[in-house]
Amino acid sequence: MIPLKTFVSERRAANLLAGKGGAFAPPDESMIPLKTFVSERRAANLLRQVRWRDGVYCPRCRAESAIRYGSYRGFQRYRCKNCDRTFTDQTGTVFEHSAVELRKWFLAVYTYIRFNTSLRQLDVEIDVSYKTVYRRVQRFLRALDAPQPQLEGPVEIDELYVKAGLKGRERDRPSRSRGLSTRGRGSYEQDKLPVFILADRGTGDRYVIPAKAADESTIRLLLADRKEE
Repeated sequence: MIPLKTFVSERRAANLLAGKGGAFAPPDESMIPLKTFVSERRAANLLRQVRWRDGVYCPRCRAESAIRYGSYRGFQRYRCKNCDRTFTDQTGTVFEHSAVELRKWFLAVYTYIRFNTSLRQLDVEIDVSYKTVYRRVQRFLRALDAPQPQLEGPVEIDELYVKAGLKGRERDRPSRSRGLSTRGRGSYEQDKLPVFILADRGTGDRYVIPAKAADESTIRLLLADRKEE
């Protein structure tokens, strides 16, 4: 069996081919080219092609008026002319805020789904801790299973706020009698999670969607391509 880490190192791949005196069988159309796992630049290009296959848009306000704005850690950076915020190809994806190279995450997710590779083996092969691999793969699987509202007719939207406590979690401070505002400075709004309720008049379907904030950009994401009445 060929170690997975062979595919994340140009040198290891070259040594393998030289030692075996042969080449890999050509992949079928559903497979990602192995060269994607060897180069961070190729992995970044693949993410860009898949992420923006319908054109670049701001992940916060959904405006399509983004322009190139340099780069950040090897990824293309953009600036939205509508909200004046910057973002990269990773913003809003499961690969955001990760110090691990993108090519390693591509390899981990690809082999986990296609070949049912164990997380324990992945943590050894790509030199990433088991805890980190587990969390990132679980985020990816949750994103695949996340239901997408199918909105057809006029849509009504409302929100409510739910107390977001952390009962049972060990902390280095005295416990509180309530799971809301912190001692001293704080506000109730910071400890309440907004939950949106969407009602589709056309189909009669209703959706309950938790969110991090109840701002304009969040509502735009929920009601993408819908017109305000």
